[in-house]
Amino acid sequence: MHRFREIQLFSKLSEDNLARLRDKAILKNLTKESIVFYEEDESNHIFVLLEGTVKLYKTSPKGTQIQINRFDAPAVIGEYACFEQVPFPATCEFLTDGKIAKVPTSFVFDSLHEESFALEMIKSLTSKVMILSSLVHKETIYSSEAKVAKILMENVEIFYKLKHNEIASILNITPETLSRILKKFRNSSLIEGLKEGRIRILDFEGLDRVIETNKVHDCTNCIAHFKGADPHHTKTLS
Repeated sequence: MHRFREIQLFSKLSEDNLARLRDKAILKNLTKESIVFYEEDESNHIFVLLEGTVKLYKTSPKGTQIQINRFDAPAVIGEYACFEQVPFPATCEFLTDGKIAKVPTSFVFDSLHEESFALEMIKSLTSKVMILSSLVHKETIYSSEAKVAKILMENVEIFYKLKHNEIASILNITPETLSRILKKFRNSSLIEGLKEGRIRILDFEGLDRVIETNKVHDCTNCIAHFKGADPHHTKTLS
Protein backbone atom coordinates (compact mmCIF):
# COMPACT_ATOMS: atom_id res chain seq x y z
CA MET A 1 0.00 0.00 0.00
CA HIS A 2 3.05 2.27 -0.02
CA ARG A 3 2.12 3.28 -3.57
CA PHE A 4 -0.68 5.52 -2.28
CA ARG A 5 2.01 8.14 -1.61
CA GLU A 6 2.93 8.03 -5.31
CA ILE A 7 -0.63 8.93 -6.37
CA GLN A 8 -0.82 12.62 -7.27
CA LEU A 9 -4.32 12.94 -5.81
CA PHE A 10 -3.06 11.84 -2.38
CA SER A 11 0.52 13.09 -2.58
CA LYS A 12 0.09 15.94 -0.08
CA LEU A 13 -1.85 14.01 2.57
CA SER A 14 -0.26 13.69 5.99
CA GLU A 15 0.79 10.27 7.23
CA ASP A 16 -2.24 10.14 9.54
CA ASN A 17 -4.73 10.95 6.79
CA LEU A 18 -2.96 8.61 4.40
CA ALA A 19 -3.21 5.82 6.98
CA ARG A 20 -6.96 6.47 7.33
CA LEU A 21 -7.31 6.28 3.56
CA ARG A 22 -5.45 2.96 3.48
CA ASP A 23 -7.66 1.56 6.23
CA LYS A 24 -10.80 2.31 4.22
CA ALA A 25 -9.43 0.88 0.98
CA ILE A 26 -10.66 -2.51 -0.23
CA LEU A 27 -7.89 -4.47 -1.99
CA LYS A 28 -8.58 -6.72 -4.96
CA ASN A 29 -6.20 -8.86 -7.02
CA LEU A 30 -7.45 -9.12 -10.59
CA THR A 31 -6.36 -11.06 -13.65
CA LYS A 32 -5.89 -9.97 -17.24
CA GLU A 33 -9.21 -9.02 -18.97
CA SER A 34 -10.96 -8.52 -15.60
CA ILE A 35 -13.41 -5.60 -15.63
CA VAL A 36 -12.92 -2.96 -12.93
CA PHE A 37 -16.14 -1.14 -13.83
CA TYR A 38 -18.45 -0.88 -16.81
CA GLU A 39 -19.55 2.21 -18.69
CA GLU A 40 -22.62 3.71 -16.94
CA ASP A 41 -21.88 1.94 -13.62
CA GLU A 42 -22.50 4.07 -10.54
CA SER A 43 -19.31 5.72 -9.30
CA ASN A 44 -19.37 4.83 -5.61
CA HIS A 45 -15.62 4.24 -5.29
CA ILE A 46 -12.38 5.87 -6.33
CA PHE A 47 -10.20 3.17 -7.87
CA VAL A 48 -6.47 3.22 -7.17
CA LEU A 49 -4.39 1.11 -9.55
CA LEU A 50 -1.55 -0.34 -7.44
CA GLU A 51 -0.16 -2.93 -9.86
CA GLY A 52 -0.61 -3.67 -13.55
CA THR A 53 -2.03 -1.85 -16.57
CA VAL A 54 -5.63 -1.04 -17.48
CA LYS A 55 -7.39 0.47 -20.47
CA LEU A 56 -10.48 2.66 -20.62
CA TYR A 57 -12.76 2.19 -23.59
CA LYS A 58 -16.19 3.07 -24.86
CA THR A 59 -18.36 0.71 -26.88
CA SER A 60 -19.93 1.91 -30.13
CA PRO A 61 -23.53 1.03 -31.07
CA LYS A 62 -22.07 -1.70 -33.31
CA GLY A 63 -20.16 -3.22 -30.39
CA THR A 64 -16.73 -1.92 -31.40
CA GLN A 65 -14.33 -0.99 -28.61
CA ILE A 66 -12.89 2.53 -28.84
CA GLN A 67 -9.92 2.90 -26.50
CA ILE A 68 -9.75 6.34 -24.93
CA ASN A 69 -6.97 5.94 -22.38
CA ARG A 70 -4.45 3.59 -20.80
CA PHE A 71 -2.99 3.67 -17.28
CA ASP A 72 0.05 2.03 -15.70
CA ALA A 73 0.31 1.68 -11.92
CA PRO A 74 0.31 3.70 -9.76
CA ALA A 75 -2.68 5.75 -10.90
CA VAL A 76 -6.18 6.87 -9.89
CA ILE A 77 -8.97 5.86 -12.25
CA GLY A 78 -12.38 7.47 -12.60
CA GLU A 79 -11.99 10.16 -9.95
CA TYR A 80 -13.81 12.73 -12.10
CA ALA A 81 -16.98 10.63 -12.18
CA CYS A 82 -16.74 10.06 -8.42
CA PHE A 83 -16.32 13.72 -7.50
CA GLU A 84 -19.03 14.80 -9.93
CA GLN A 85 -21.25 11.90 -8.77
CA VAL A 86 -22.07 10.80 -12.31
CA PRO A 87 -21.86 7.29 -13.86
CA PHE A 88 -18.50 6.15 -15.23
CA PRO A 89 -18.24 7.35 -18.85
CA ALA A 90 -16.19 4.32 -19.99
CA THR A 91 -15.37 0.69 -19.19
CA CYS A 92 -12.12 -0.12 -17.37
CA GLU A 93 -10.43 -3.45 -18.12
CA PHE A 94 -7.11 -4.95 -17.00
CA LEU A 95 -4.57 -5.53 -19.78
CA THR A 96 -2.37 -7.48 -17.35
CA ASP A 97 -2.74 -9.16 -13.99
CA GLY A 98 -2.80 -6.53 -11.28
CA LYS A 99 -4.04 -5.11 -8.02
CA ILE A 100 -6.54 -2.36 -7.32
CA ALA A 101 -7.77 -0.56 -4.21
CA LYS A 102 -11.35 0.70 -3.91
CA VAL A 103 -11.78 3.79 -1.73
CA PRO A 104 -15.41 4.66 -0.87
CA THR A 105 -16.30 8.06 -2.28
CA SER A 106 -18.43 8.67 0.82
CA PHE A 107 -15.31 8.44 3.02
CA VAL A 108 -13.52 11.08 0.93
CA PHE A 109 -16.53 13.41 0.98
CA ASP A 110 -16.99 13.02 4.74
CA SER A 111 -13.29 13.67 5.34
CA LEU A 112 -13.44 16.91 3.36
CA HIS A 113 -15.34 18.42 6.30
CA GLU A 114 -12.08 18.20 8.25
CA GLU A 115 -9.89 21.23 7.64
CA SER A 116 -6.55 19.42 7.53
CA PHE A 117 -7.75 16.74 5.11
CA ALA A 118 -9.48 19.31 2.88
CA LEU A 119 -6.40 21.56 2.69
CA GLU A 120 -4.14 18.62 1.90
CA MET A 121 -6.49 17.44 -0.86
CA ILE A 122 -6.59 20.97 -2.31
CA LYS A 123 -2.78 21.02 -2.41
CA SER A 124 -2.76 17.61 -4.11
CA LEU A 125 -5.33 18.71 -6.69
CA THR A 126 -3.44 21.95 -7.34
CA SER A 127 -0.28 19.94 -7.94
CA LYS A 128 -2.17 17.64 -10.32
CA VAL A 129 -3.61 20.61 -12.22
CA MET A 130 -0.10 21.98 -12.74
CA ILE A 131 1.04 18.65 -14.15
CA LEU A 132 -2.00 18.44 -16.44
CA SER A 133 -1.39 22.02 -17.55
CA SER A 134 2.14 21.05 -18.55
CA LEU A 135 0.82 18.04 -20.49
CA VAL A 136 -1.75 20.22 -22.29
CA HIS A 137 1.01 22.68 -23.15
CA LYS A 138 3.07 19.90 -24.71
CA GLU A 139 -0.02 18.61 -26.53
CA THR A 140 -0.62 22.00 -28.12
CA ILE A 141 2.97 22.78 -29.11
CA TYR A 142 4.04 19.41 -30.51
CA SER A 143 3.03 18.43 -34.03
CA SER A 144 2.02 14.84 -34.76
CA GLU A 145 5.43 14.19 -36.34
CA ALA A 146 7.20 15.59 -33.27
CA LYS A 147 5.11 13.47 -30.89
CA VAL A 148 5.93 10.28 -32.82
CA ALA A 149 9.62 11.23 -33.02
CA LYS A 150 9.66 11.92 -29.27
CA ILE A 151 8.16 8.55 -28.31
CA LEU A 152 10.57 6.79 -30.67
CA MET A 153 13.50 8.53 -28.98
CA GLU A 154 12.26 7.98 -25.42
CA ASN A 155 10.53 4.59 -25.58
CA VAL A 156 11.09 2.79 -28.88
CA GLU A 157 10.35 -0.57 -27.19
CA ILE A 158 6.68 0.40 -26.98
CA PHE A 159 6.27 -0.32 -30.70
CA TYR A 160 6.58 -4.08 -30.20
CA LYS A 161 4.80 -4.13 -26.85
CA LEU A 162 1.61 -2.36 -27.95
CA LYS A 163 -0.60 -2.28 -31.02
CA HIS A 164 -0.49 0.80 -33.22
CA ASN A 165 -4.00 1.85 -32.24
CA GLU A 166 -2.96 1.81 -28.57
CA ILE A 167 0.14 3.90 -29.26
CA ALA A 168 -1.95 6.31 -31.34
CA SER A 169 -4.36 6.66 -28.42
CA ILE A 170 -1.48 7.52 -26.07
CA LEU A 171 -0.27 10.19 -28.52
CA ASN A 172 -3.81 11.47 -29.14
CA ILE A 173 -3.59 10.92 -32.89
CA THR A 174 -5.42 8.53 -35.21
CA PRO A 175 -3.90 5.12 -36.11
CA GLU A 176 -3.88 6.25 -39.75
CA THR A 177 -1.82 9.32 -38.86
CA LEU A 178 0.64 7.19 -36.89
CA SER A 179 1.06 4.78 -39.81
CA ARG A 180 1.53 7.66 -42.25
CA ILE A 181 4.23 9.29 -40.09
CA LEU A 182 6.11 6.02 -39.55
CA LYS A 183 6.08 5.50 -43.30
CA LYS A 184 7.47 9.04 -43.76
CA PHE A 185 10.23 8.31 -41.27
CA ARG A 186 11.08 5.01 -43.02
CA ASN A 187 11.13 6.63 -46.45
CA SER A 188 13.46 9.32 -45.10
CA SER A 189 15.79 6.69 -43.55
CA LEU A 190 15.18 7.91 -40.02
CA ILE A 191 13.99 4.47 -38.91
CA GLU A 192 13.86 0.93 -40.21
CA GLY A 193 11.12 -1.63 -39.60
CA LEU A 194 12.20 -5.05 -38.35
CA LYS A 195 10.36 -8.29 -37.59
CA GLU A 196 7.67 -8.57 -34.88
CA GLY A 197 6.97 -4.84 -34.89
CA ARG A 198 10.49 -3.90 -33.82
CA ILE A 199 11.94 -0.62 -35.00
CA ARG A 200 15.59 0.34 -35.46
CA ILE A 201 16.46 4.02 -35.20
CA LEU A 202 18.86 4.92 -38.02
CA ASP A 203 19.18 8.65 -37.43
CA PHE A 204 18.89 9.95 -33.86
CA GLU A 205 19.86 13.51 -34.80
CA GLY A 206 17.29 13.50 -37.58
CA LEU A 207 14.51 12.54 -35.15
CA ASP A 208 15.78 15.15 -32.71
CA ARG A 209 15.48 17.80 -35.41
CA VAL A 210 11.89 16.74 -36.07
CA ILE A 211 11.19 17.44 -32.38
CA GLU A 212 13.12 20.71 -32.34
CA THR A 213 11.65 22.20 -35.54
CA ASN A 214 8.18 20.84 -34.77
CA LYS A 215 6.98 21.41 -38.28
CA VAL A 216 4.14 19.72 -40.09
CA HIS A 217 4.85 19.27 -43.79
CA ASP A 218 2.74 17.83 -46.57
CA CYS A 219 5.60 17.18 -48.99
CA THR A 220 6.59 13.63 -49.80
CA ASN A 221 10.24 14.01 -48.82
CA CYS A 222 9.99 16.67 -46.09
CA ILE A 223 11.58 14.64 -43.32
CA ALA A 224 14.77 14.49 -45.35
CA HIS A 225 15.37 18.14 -44.42
CA PHE A 226 15.71 17.14 -40.79
CA LYS A 227 18.51 14.68 -41.46
CA GLY A 228 22.21 15.10 -41.16
CA ALA A 229 23.42 12.63 -38.57
CA ASP A 230 26.01 9.93 -39.09
CA PRO A 231 24.11 7.14 -40.91
CA HIS A 232 26.16 4.57 -38.98
CA HIS A 233 24.85 5.90 -35.65
CA THR A 234 22.11 3.33 -35.11
CA LYS A 235 20.34 1.50 -32.34
CA THR A 236 18.75 -1.91 -32.59
CA LEU A 237 16.35 -3.44 -30.11
CA SER A 238 17.50 -6.79 -28.79
